[in-house]
Amino acid sequence: MTGGSWTLDDIPWDKFDPSKVDPELVKIVKAASMVEYNGGDYAAYLCNVFSDDAGFQGAAHAWAKEEVQHGAALARWAKLADATFDFDESFGRFRDGYKISVEASDSIRGSRSGELVARCIVEVGTSSYYASIAATTQEPVLREICRNIAADELRHYKLFYSHLRRYLDHEGIGKWKRLGVALSRIGESEDDELAYAFYAANENRETPYDRKTYGRAYMKRAFACYREPQVKRAVAMIFKAAGLNPQGRTADIAARAAYGFIRLRGRMLKAA
Repeated sequence: MTGGSWTLDDIPWDKFDPSKVDPELVKIVKAASMVEYNGGDYAAYLCNVFSDDAGFQGAAHAWAKEEVQHGAALARWAKLADATFDFDESFGRFRDGYKISVEASDSIRGSRSGELVARCIVEVGTSSYYASIAATTQEPVLREICRNIAADELRHYKLFYSHLRRYLDHEGIGKWKRLGVALSRIGESEDDELAYAFYAANENRETPYDRKTYGRAYMKRAFACYREPQVKRAVAMIFKAAGLNPQGRTADIAARAAYGFIRLRGRMLKAA
């Protein structure tokens, strides 16, 4: 059930095993459900940036529909794991507190090619993230959901990469520019979106939001999920999107460095 062919009805919800639920995973799944469910806003932004490209706009709408399904699946599982979780209320708080500029007519990356590089990086990150959760969790329903989502996100990467190649033919931004966009987007993984999603999903309204506190709370739990194979594949895909050799020695060194950083940062966050 991959390749976009699965629905919520395909998930074996009756196999849910509460004895294998990790409460720390529940917290980041709640947050992830809201980020995924918010895919419609990103589709609106992309359609504005690619306003004269009907083919890409159709692909963006189809992509967003699948992202929303990811959020719905994760939210339903989170409700099974924690009956007190009110997705609608939490998602409303998330939408009130974190907004993207859907009215922008030009890419914040400086070009359409840059925008597509950034989208590739997002899909790399989410695919490796959900594959890591699937490898970490012992709960069978969450494992199935995350495997399906990881496969979807890998296919989404290929979708955006195919459009990137098309735009590179006439925009022609170089490897260094593409690498700069990729690194910039990776750096944004610790921005307000994930921190606020974690806050809205797990904290009450009376507690004030602090980006640093909730960003660390999210990343501490997320970093604990990552395994070396997922990181290595992610780095190779990032290199490909940047126009670099994904199989070369440099990519291998970067993968080992990235995994080492994740482990070190995870230990530091846990200690803090």
